[in-house]
Amino acid sequence: MKSYKNVYNKLCSYKNLILAFKKTRKHKTLKPYVIEFEKNLKENLLTLQTELFLHSYKPKPLETFILRDPKTRKISKSDFRDRIVYHAICNIIEPIFDRSFIYDSYANRKDKGSIKALKRFDYFKRKVSRNNTRDAFILKADIKHYFEEVNHEILVKIIKKKIKDGNVIWLIKQILNNFNSKTKGVGMPLGNLTSQFFANAYLNELDYFIKYKLKVKYYIRYVDDFVILHNNRFLLEYYKDNIKEFLNTVNLELHPNKSKIISLKKGINLLGFRVFYHYKLLNKRNIRKVKNNLSKLQYKLDGGNIDYDKVYTIFEGWLAYSKHANTYKLRKKLINHFELMFPNQVSSIEVNRLLKRFNQ
Repeated sequence: MKSYKNVYNKLCSYKNLILAFKKTRKHKTLKPYVIEFEKNLKENLLTLQTELFLHSYKPKPLETFILRDPKTRKISKSDFRDRIVYHAICNIIEPIFDRSFIYDSYANRKDKGSIKALKRFDYFKRKVSRNNTRDAFILKADIKHYFEEVNHEILVKIIKKKIKDGNVIWLIKQILNNFNSKTKGVGMPLGNLTSQFFANAYLNELDYFIKYKLKVKYYIRYVDDFVILHNNRFLLEYYKDNIKEFLNTVNLELHPNKSKIISLKKGINLLGFRVFYHYKLLNKRNIRKVKNNLSKLQYKLDGGNIDYDKVYTIFEGWLAYSKHANTYKLRKKLINHFELMFPNQVSSIEVNRLLKRFNQ
């Protein structure tokens, strides 16, 4: 296994910090704290660089808030300056680890994502069911309180397998220790960029166990949710028992209520969709969510806090997402609902499209 020793200088370079700043600023250019930081950008980045080199850098306390979407989750927000550091870390060490991640890990990775995971599931489903002509079963599993249970010592050991630079390890420990968890040395905040990367690095151990020890062929993971497809229900029970034992070695456990073996005849909830042999539906929860979001957007538009182009773009994005299921009638209903909610509104996007067609 290739390891990397002199990483910290590259991580702290001004070139990397300016790139990290640009990534952190993306979609937030009008935020007051971004404008304030950018007024003395070079000075602020050089100060941050000095603190990193002198080991005097310390992240500010996290700001926590509750998000109900629809599950109740505790989200942690970091200071803008700290988010630059997180991007600086991921810019350098994430590509090193990503090369060793399995193909079928889909969360928080370049050129992956939920829709590609869904398409991969469709491909596996056809393989296992021999083009939907025989029974297929799915072990659908969820790791109990995953982000709250990640063990810092185990995580650092995993990172040390590839990163032999003690300065990088010091910085990672600073970030991990900044989270006030119930148990010292355990847990990561939801919302941090580094937490997303650490989550993949930690569960890459599970991926390798499933793929290369259990020799599972049809396996997909998205953060702490994963599925295994097979036509033998008893073999899936065997996999489940072995996975439970392995997770004990990394201080984790399967969620007892959310980890079960399901026949595809009954359908499976996967990444916001309900998947069956021959078709897919959107989860009812997802449909409720888009209607609630439209009401929020209407309120923002009426208050002058958003323009109609933004509202139109968000709705178009949702329509594109929903096309991955059998939603023709639903989309027609929602378009009618949208037009009733936003009467007499015209987007410059629509105008430009019409002009383009007219000029062709």
